[in-house]
Amino acid sequence: MRSVFVLSLMAMTAISCAKNKCHDCHYDKNGAEVALGEKCGDELESLEADGYTDTTGTYTVHCHEH
Repeated sequence: MRSVFVLSLMAMTAISCAKNKCHDCHYDKNGAEVALGEKCGDELESLEADGYTDTTGTYTVHCHEH
């Protein structure tokens, strides 16, 4: 029973740590790289899934660990 608790705690910790990871993000517009800065957690996940939208369109966001 104790090992189940320990494994559950480890899994929850790993999930929470992954969610809070931060990456430097950018998108490409007209051949230029536009920096979005460091993004973390839900904001990072949203940008990677949905892209970045401005008045000229929606762009694919690229994020890299630093």
